Amino acid sequence: MLQELLGAAAAVGSVGVVYLAMAARVIKQYERGVLFRLGRVTKDTRDPGLNLVIPFVDRLHKVNMQIVTMPIPAQEGITRDNVTVRVDAVVYFRVVDAVSALIKVEDYKFAVSQMAQTSLRSIIGKSDLDDLLSNREKLNQGLELMLDSPAVGWGIQVDRVEIKDVSLPDTMKRSMARQAEADRERRARIINADAELQASKKLAEAAQQMSDTPAALQLRLLQTVMAVAAEKNSTLVLPIPVELLHFLERGHQQPAPNPDGGQRSG
Repeated sequence: MLQELLGAAAAVGSVGVVYLAMAARVIKQYERGVLFRLGRVTKDTRDPGLNLVIPFVDRLHKVNMQIVTMPIPAQEGITRDNVTVRVDAVVYFRVVDAVSALIKVEDYKFAVSQMAQTSLRSIIGKSDLDDLLSNREKLNQGLELMLDSPAVGWGIQVDRVEIKDVSLPDTMKRSMARQAEADRERRARIINADAELQASKKLAEAAQQMSDTPAALQLRLLQTVMAVAAEKNSTLVLPIPVELLHFLERGHQQPAPNPDGGQRSG
């Protein structure tokens, strides 16, 4: 009799162990469990930890609540100013309602991917090339709004959308390089012309000052000679004032006096 009781207890224990093994479900900290009982979803989700379900009656689906980083494949399109570009981006989203993510959409990751590609092509067609290259923050916000609007109904929250790279044709790259080079050359010429204008004004002021004070011109001449002589050159070119030449010319034209008191013509 005792052996039969022990055998029955062992059988019941074995059945219990098998039942627990079939009914036990472990949900990780970053997951939530959605329980379907006979095909109908229960209202409350299962929290992380050990959960028991009814075998062959309940079916537990685990939903990852972590932020998903999904790259958007490069999309080729024509901008509003008729430039062909290839743009790729990345979208960050997470599930906030596990029940809606399982029931309202068949595959929420695939749905977000397709919606992101469509939205990216739409943004390309509505934007200019300059906006794609320099005003990405505004385009990122526009993409986020386009994705977040339908995703809210799926229990998904779009945290951020970033445009990673904009690929241009080689001909367009060369044209932009030539444009940038021409713009830099234009600025350089404007700067040089402005410097010449300022220098001419200063030279005019200096000339006016020297004309009022003739001794200043002589001092400037001596300073120039000293600066040239400091270079240890073998040849020194010294400018002679025109007034000195006139003085020598007048002295040469005066007639020399004769020994008898008269003048001898030259």
